[in-house]
Amino acid sequence: MPDRPLDLTVAIPVRNEESNLATCLQAIGTDFARQVVVIDSASTDATVAVARSHGAEVVHFDWDGRFPKKRNWFLRHHSPPTAWVLFLDADEILLPAVKREIAEALPHSPHQGYRLTYTNYFLGRRLRGGYPLHKLALFRVGEVEYERIEEDAWSQCDMEVHEHPIVSGSIGFIRHQIDHRDLRGIDSYMRKHNEYAAWEAHRLRASRRDPEAVRTWSRNQRLKYRLVTTPWGGLVFFFGSFFLMGGWRDGSVGFAFAVLKSAYFVQIACRYRELQQPQRLQG
Repeated sequence: MPDRPLDLTVAIPVRNEESNLATCLQAIGTDFARQVVVIDSASTDATVAVARSHGAEVVHFDWDGRFPKKRNWFLRHHSPPTAWVLFLDADEILLPAVKREIAEALPHSPHQGYRLTYTNYFLGRRLRGGYPLHKLALFRVGEVEYERIEEDAWSQCDMEVHEHPIVSGSIGFIRHQIDHRDLRGIDSYMRKHNEYAAWEAHRLRASRRDPEAVRTWSRNQRLKYRLVTTPWGGLVFFFGSFFLMGGWRDGSVGFAFAVLKSAYFVQIACRYRELQQPQRLQG
């Protein structure tokens, strides 16, 4: 660990996260980053009290259904005074090994951002196989923003989830995993992915009218949306997740995870096709 806090702000977007936030903040500690900020969206539980009791700064965000969402809003209106910012969810735990690796990487880094890798949980179990979970969530302040997508309240997602940071420079990789302890259960999983699928379908339709936006897509985004618009996207994802990426190692849990993820692709395709229809038949 560094002798003094890193020139880093850890920003944690939240809404009703009292059950997760304390563990997240405890893992960050007081000597890792110069600043820890909790960005709250009108929580009705004890989230804000938990944040303040652990010494985090709290800022409040109210979304109007349009750009910017929570992360870009924070970068624009509460720009961190540090050189780096790390966006962390309340159910993501910074283990000592990943903190040490970040501390070694940042002081003399040649990169504009870092891709982070995460553990994955499903049905209360940490998965050994399936597609790896990774995000570009650590980058230089003032040089990077998330994609600008001009949506009109497509969903209740007030935070960037599938919008990727736009990075013009080089990207490094943090090898050690952040522990993503999403243990909310299957109801939460289904609600979340229903909402994500609705948003992705609207985003895909909007992109067909804006070729400039497509130019900023990452390679993975291009592949995903190309698959979504074919009849075989869900099947391809299932085969890749369960067989190629070792989902079979998790047995029936890995099988269920791959099935639901493939169903997510199919749902996006169906929602996109529905949006393409000029009007619905009236009964």
